[in-house]
Amino acid sequence: MSSLRANIARSPSEMDRIAPLWNNILQSQAHTIFQSFAWNRLAAHIFGDRGTPKVLWLESDVGAAIIPAVIDNATRQLELLGDALFDYRDVLHAGDREILRMAWQQLANYKMPLRVRALEQSAATERWPEFPISLFARAPRVDRSIIDEQGFRVAHSRLGRQMRRLEKLGVSFRRVPGANSAAVRHLYDCKRAHFAADTGNLFLDQRRCDFMVAAAALHESRCELFTLEAAGGTLVAGIVTFRDGDVRRCYTTYFHPDWAHYSPGVTLLFEVTARSLGEGLSCDYMTGEYPYKLRLANASRLLYNIDLSAQQLAQVAAGPISRVA
Repeated sequence: MSSLRANIARSPSEMDRIAPLWNNILQSQAHTIFQSFAWNRLAAHIFGDRGTPKVLWLESDVGAAIIPAVIDNATRQLELLGDALFDYRDVLHAGDREILRMAWQQLANYKMPLRVRALEQSAATERWPEFPISLFARAPRVDRSIIDEQGFRVAHSRLGRQMRRLEKLGVSFRRVPGANSAAVRHLYDCKRAHFAADTGNLFLDQRRCDFMVAAAALHESRCELFTLEAAGGTLVAGIVTFRDGDVRRCYTTYFHPDWAHYSPGVTLLFEVTARSLGEGLSCDYMTGEYPYKLRLANASRLLYNIDLSAQQLAQVAAGPISRVA
């Protein structure tokens, strides 16, 4: 392949060299906020002591590919950047498919297993067709092409009444920009403190809280924090959201345990969804089919896992294999 250029970025500063290429590829590839350069560089920086970046890129006159890989220092396996915080994973590719296969060949030279979580169905079809996949989860959502704000409020009128009940108790609805780092940090501090016994709570890890505060402040994130606050400033409920094209991604939901009787978390999610529909946005409730999400959702998307041994990765990189769903 003529004019082929290849390299590996092993640190956030080395990643800066490929920022223009990264952003150019994303202009021609359907993607989510989790493929943005800013989020990936931030992850490489904040989690740098937990994983060694191996961001592999190839570029030629017929295409380009970037695999935002990292070697997990604890498990000694290849993953994609983002720790456990990136809900949707993908590689970046434009042009000739052969250049992406060549990138996988270079990654296979590390002779390590590959683990990828939460690959969207469309991404799996377009950029991972040779990889064996297994079902991971569904991501519930409210699709604005199916329902509008008025229809949604009518369909969930009980939650509308609950919202009015909370307002009568002196609870106020607020909309705060993600650049207000103190407000974002307070939500994650509350989630960590009030749900310390929940082993599934990702934000018991302070470093992950730090990442989210920093990500929320990024201009590219278009982050907004929606809250319900009682008189005196008590955070009754909160949702950290990111505007991603015509979708509002409802990333983190929190509610104060002392207010659980009033279902403030799902009530706030209802109100944020209704207002989003009124703004012409669909709402993505992200990974996990929890009852409070399914109560509101009218659609969902399949997510997949990839788990390959070093030998299997080498086989995939060498050429097409039969997919095992």
